[in-house]
Amino acid sequence: MARRFARLARPRRPEALPVFLDRRRIYVLPTGFGLFFAALVFAMLLGALNYNNNPALLLALLLGATALASLIFAHLQLAGLRIEAMSAEPVPVGTPLLLQVALVSRDARTRHGLRLEAVGEHLYAALPPSESQVIALSLPTERRGWYDLDRVRLSTTQPLGLARAWAWVWPETPLLVYPAAEVQGPPLPHAGHAGTRARLDPAGEDVHQLRNYRPGDARRAIAWKPSARRDQLLVRDYEQPLGRDVDLEWSTLSSLPHERRIQRLAHWVEAAEREGLRYRLSLPDQPPLGPSNGPSHRHLCLRALALLPHEKR
Repeated sequence: MARRFARLARPRRPEALPVFLDRRRIYVLPTGFGLFFAALVFAMLLGALNYNNNPALLLALLLGATALASLIFAHLQLAGLRIEAMSAEPVPVGTPLLLQVALVSRDARTRHGLRLEAVGEHLYAALPPSESQVIALSLPTERRGWYDLDRVRLSTTQPLGLARAWAWVWPETPLLVYPAAEVQGPPLPHAGHAGTRARLDPAGEDVHQLRNYRPGDARRAIAWKPSARRDQLLVRDYEQPLGRDVDLEWSTLSSLPHERRIQRLAHWVEAAEREGLRYRLSLPDQPPLGPSNGPSHRHLCLRALALLPHEKR
């Protein structure tokens, strides 16, 4: 029943976090078991009135009062909760996206039987009094690009299962899904026209040049024989080879279908990262990314691949 009125409930559009759950955001309705219990109590009440049975009438009223109290307690299980943040690290398509939901309880009540539900997946948790907790919900991924996260429902049927209290949260947090890398793809392309590069490095092995001594230079770098010949203190500058930049170009994969191109480039990005190579990614209608390497550059490249337009069918 709660799902039928989902589109009429708050919020009706994405909202910024954090979100505080108050009485205006929490909805309460009886469960199926609660409706059966209400019908049973009503039948007991009619029977007690018909036969003028005072003990049965008292029992029916007590059971009815208990059911009403359960509605209030179910509401209190959610009231006062605060959803601080929702986030997820990008993953390749096909890998579950781990949605991290941070909940905070500001009062001394223990929250039992909390059910977090999104995209057909759910997870049960309990929240200790006056504490915060991060709940991780695994969501399926079927498409690269921005993840379409609809409203997230937080609900409970505690304490007696007679009523369900729930509240909706619709975060405007962007979640990203990377493209899947090609399985057993070809090795990295050659660098082509890019030459071997080097950078100055005191720990390098090759001598780059001799220069005048500066205060603070290491003693091991002093070139004693050339210094004696020139009658001035000279220091060796060392260089460290860096290898070649790898060019990953969209235009070189024209023989592959659209999605296969993206998977091939994602495979090469991961391969270059594993080998510690600097790489440049060139995509249509975009400035080249790089050359560089490292986690930040990897994320930029995979993000650009993930957000490429999908092939029209």
